[in-house]
Amino acid sequence: MFTTLQECETIEFKSSFQKEVIISIVAFTNRYGGTVYVGVDDNKNIIGVDIESETVQNYINQIKSATEPSLVVDIEVKEIEKKKIVLIKVSEFPVKPVAYKGKYYKRISNSNHQMNLAEITDMHMHMQTLQSSWDAYESNSIKYEDLDITKVDKFITKVNDTKRFTLSSDPKEALQKLNLIKDEESTNAAMLLFCKDQNIYNIHIGRFKTASMIVDDKMIRETLYEAVELCMKYIISWIKVAFEFTGAIQRTEIMEYPLKGVRELIVNAIIHRDYTSPIDTQIKIFDNKITFFNPGNLYGNMTVEKLKTDSYQAQTRNKLIAEAFYLTNDIEKYGSGYSRVRKEIVQYPTMKFEYEDMGNGYLVTLSYEKQKTDSEGISEGINSLYIFLKNNPSKRVSQLKKELGVPAKTLERWIKKLKEEDKIIFVGSKKTGGYIVK
Repeated sequence: MFTTLQECETIEFKSSFQKEVIISIVAFTNRYGGTVYVGVDDNKNIIGVDIESETVQNYINQIKSATEPSLVVDIEVKEIEKKKIVLIKVSEFPVKPVAYKGKYYKRISNSNHQMNLAEITDMHMHMQTLQSSWDAYESNSIKYEDLDITKVDKFITKVNDTKRFTLSSDPKEALQKLNLIKDEESTNAAMLLFCKDQNIYNIHIGRFKTASMIVDDKMIRETLYEAVELCMKYIISWIKVAFEFTGAIQRTEIMEYPLKGVRELIVNAIIHRDYTSPIDTQIKIFDNKITFFNPGNLYGNMTVEKLKTDSYQAQTRNKLIAEAFYLTNDIEKYGSGYSRVRKEIVQYPTMKFEYEDMGNGYLVTLSYEKQKTDSEGISEGINSLYIFLKNNPSKRVSQLKKELGVPAKTLERWIKKLKEEDKIIFVGSKKTGGYIVK
């Protein structure tokens, strides 16, 4: 695995997890992103690390608490030569610089360098960060006094509650800290997030029987957080619901689409659209599919093929908007949206998640051949779990919950059924063992 890898701008080897690992993560995110291999020495020898049930979560917590803004990373455990190593991956952060305990680092070649004041200022203001982002430019007509302070206060409270960043309770001071206002001038991002009167863009959403037969439609012109909620309410009002009966008194609702996945696509559309385009964002609900069309093609060097992987390096044209949604926890971690959508549709076996770059925009489609219902949903879910365990043996319920995005109680019910059918068994100890296919 490591014969062709070398430490470079995006790769670092560390024998164990220590503060230098977090410094490398910060240095990576202040440049192009990268991966730290923990359990591998400088000569690429596999040292291995001890992995307990809480080890990965402890790594995540330490990274979050030592960085500002708090970073949420991707962590993968691999076994090589009967030893376990940990891959910690991070994407380039949308608004830099990120600090480790008040100090700033950047990656140069295969080393981490602490930044001086001039470098910090340059990274903060340079074209490659804020000034290359349209939403960071000052709005021509909107000033601080034109913003809805109630919405700003709500934003500050939500950011502080997530503990990813700490903002002053003073609205102007908080917005200045995030570069959302400059002196008395509002940036385009602040205008879109908090303006009293929103008139720069539309979201056209509707229910269709065919491409030309409109059953109902609505034009949403609201600030961004409010637009997400209005889109969700409209979609929920039109999608179908089935029911799952498990012998309990209450029945369980099964939505036609996974709502977390739908919300992810709405947020993704709002964050990544080209706000300089006069074309509307368009969401169309059909009998067995929902389409999301956004003005603006994929940004930077992103491609559809890269998006099909779970290791793509994220880029965005609206850096301040992306940071705002990250700080309020409306996106879990920067650049992981499509990975979460794929996890959400695991319980919908016939559902397809497709996307394409078009001439004047970008189109995403969620569709299905057969709506998930009671018996079908259960049997298809059990089958999906069986196939997953066949390809990924020795997984415990806690791991399956995280990797498949399926509730623990549902997994336990599916596992019980597979055990009754003598298809899987649990091997190893309770702490380190897992289920395998017989």
